[in-house]
Amino acid sequence: MGQAAVSVILPTYNRRELLPRALASVLGQTRPPDEVMVVDDGSTDETERLVRRDFSDVRYLRQENRGVAAARNHGIQEARGEWLAFLDSDDEWLPGKLEKQMNALAESTDLLLCHTNEVWMRLGKRVNPMKKHAKCGGRIFSKCLPLCTISPSSVILHRRVLERTGLFDESLPACEDYDLWLRVSSLFPVLYLEEPLLIKYGGHSDQLSRRYWGMDRFRIRALEKLLTSGTLSPTDRRAAARMLIEKIDLYLSGARKRKKWEEAALYQKKRDGYARLLDLRVAS
Repeated sequence: MGQAAVSVILPTYNRRELLPRALASVLGQTRPPDEVMVVDDGSTDETERLVRRDFSDVRYLRQENRGVAAARNHGIQEARGEWLAFLDSDDEWLPGKLEKQMNALAESTDLLLCHTNEVWMRLGKRVNPMKKHAKCGGRIFSKCLPLCTISPSSVILHRRVLERTGLFDESLPACEDYDLWLRVSSLFPVLYLEEPLLIKYGGHSDQLSRRYWGMDRFRIRALEKLLTSGTLSPTDRRAAARMLIEKIDLYLSGARKRKKWEEAALYQKKRDGYARLLDLRVAS
């Protein structure tokens, strides 16, 4: 694999102030990428001017505002490399990230996706992830069911993975990464590097988790799709079904607290239907 070509896909939307840090971390890699693309999801803050003026070696792609899933997919479709790496515009790679991942993949020729540990920063201070956010490698489907345990900004994968699983689901305004990594981990083992090679910055106002209440509704959609895909083993199907019921229960609780009675009635009906269909005796 040695010198296999790597394309970096960096989606962004109105993050002109943060984008230079992200791009500098890509361009400063000890193993330089073969291609760097900024996919501008309809920014109105002169992102295009910044990229064309200060980062002339970067491919600039622009689209109408359609969300991060569509932006990543646009980059995937335009990329020339056989290996694809992602970086969100508010995150930052550490200098040896690509080199260490590509070296590890070269030693594990049967693995087609590598992710890494990460440092979390929130409002300028380092914070420690909770146990539920712990990452690992191998066959990790069951670990991916409760929440997203693979950060897109840490991932490098081979095109063959997405040729089999499909791309990011553009109908999901959030949790599109949870959806994709469930599909991937149900079919492929993954390589994990314990060393933190990414800095994730949180706490800013435009994060998707602040925009939407009841994020579990998007995880519910992802699980529903997966359960009807026909790709899961019997063991994985049962685990996914149990998690679907659990996610519906969590969402129901939130809807009732917010007095969203029509929403609660809809999801209660959905829950009852899945419980009967899947023969899961999970208490309400």
